[in-house]
Amino acid sequence: MYPETTPETPRSGVRMSDDVAAAEARRIIADAYKPAPETPTAYRDDSPLPRFGNTPPVMQPDRRIVPAWAAGTAVAGIGVGAAFVGIGCGVWLACQGFAAVSLTSVLFVTLPIAGVAGVFAAIGTALRSLKAVHTENHHHYTGPVRQQNTTSKNYGLSARTTNRIND
Repeated sequence: MYPETTPETPRSGVRMSDDVAAAEARRIIADAYKPAPETPTAYRDDSPLPRFGNTPPVMQPDRRIVPAWAAGTAVAGIGVGAAFVGIGCGVWLACQGFAAVSLTSVLFVTLPIAGVAGVFAAIGTALRSLKAVHTENHHHYTGPVRQQNTTSKNYGLSARTTNRIND
């Protein structure tokens, strides 16, 4: 399809001298290894801050994907489910164990113990997750700060809400 080419005769049909080909090769290699232009990815404002002022604290909400109590509840649910499967297998093996003395009858003795251990593990996980629900937030401010607490009371069939500000 293409005529036979040599370094002196490229496919385009234009003949280059050795000096021109070497210069072109150096240019291509230099372009390939040229560093990319630097683009700033961050900016730091180093201007001096005022010593005091009346700027209120900025709310910084927690952005967790799954709350700790929900993850603990899920783990406890998996543990309880696994325990019930183990207990069900133990009952089945108990029925089989009455019929023949074999590996099944040995498992009949050990599986209920494993089921009880699974229940204890699920209870321990649930208790640990309940402890993790309580989180404390400590806020440290310098300067005058006004803290406002509001309480809401919902009552009635249509859940009427009354807000009261405590000073």
